[in-house]
Amino acid sequence: MSEAPLSLDSLRLVDAVARRGSFAGAAEEMGRAPSAVTYAARRLEDQLDVLLFDRRGYRARLTPAGEELLHQGRQLLAAAEDLRRRVQRVARGWERELRIAVDSVLPFARLLPLLGEFCGQAPTQLRLSHEVLGGTWDALASGRADLVIGATAGGPQAATGAGYRTRKLGEVRFVFAVAPAHPLAAADRPLSTAQMRAHRQIVVGDTSQRLAPRAAGLLGAADTITVPSMADKVAAQAAGLGVGYLPVHLIGGHLARGELLVKRTESEREQGERVPLYAAWRAEARGRAIDWWLARLSAAEVRAALAG
Repeated sequence: MSEAPLSLDSLRLVDAVARRGSFAGAAEEMGRAPSAVTYAARRLEDQLDVLLFDRRGYRARLTPAGEELLHQGRQLLAAAEDLRRRVQRVARGWERELRIAVDSVLPFARLLPLLGEFCGQAPTQLRLSHEVLGGTWDALASGRADLVIGATAGGPQAATGAGYRTRKLGEVRFVFAVAPAHPLAAADRPLSTAQMRAHRQIVVGDTSQRLAPRAAGLLGAADTITVPSMADKVAAQAAGLGVGYLPVHLIGGHLARGELLVKRTESEREQGERVPLYAAWRAEARGRAIDWWLARLSAAEVRAALAG
């Protein structure tokens, strides 16, 4: 089998000649004899059957074909170096893939700084999914996720007793919200449960596939609309289609624009209902990628950015 002309070594030679401006300079950089570099350059041209170097004048210049080879070759060299680093990192204990399930109560944009930071350091591929309510625990228990972010209390067998570990991220404050044109908007006293049940409720559907679906904040209303995410619930309530509890950090803009109004209820505390959020993972989980995430999720500034 004949030797392929476009080896990484030949691409490094073209790159060195382009940067140093001469075969002698490239030879010095590569630690090779000038005659060996000159021979390798001519052999590469013969194998490709193109002229790559303009040898006229004091400096060795690239021809248009040489410029194209340099441009594409540098991308290949960068990819080869990236691959080398990834292989070395995997050998040192980085997982090939890490699956993270994120509850829809957390805006995905809040994860972007962490994702950018992780991707700049690790060779591990990330696979993220959105889950709702018990869906985060279901993803962990069924093996669909290695790590969940934003899980609420009440996981499988109280979590830590069933081979799981948890770390509290913070709390999310929920308030009862209605559109300005909704009949409940005119109420001047805290709303009773009976008043709230008399109106259609917007509900986010639990994404559990194996565990029993969970319900949170249900009022027992006879009329409900089930939507796929918390963002959809916010939109539906702002459109006046129904009522329900919403996380404050997702509706700040709607409140400022008057598209939603917060109504006190007889059952809630002064500042609304607070729900703790957790990160959770299997106790036996091992690997540098999940260790990285757990370390970052333990930082106070990260928890504050995620859970508000």
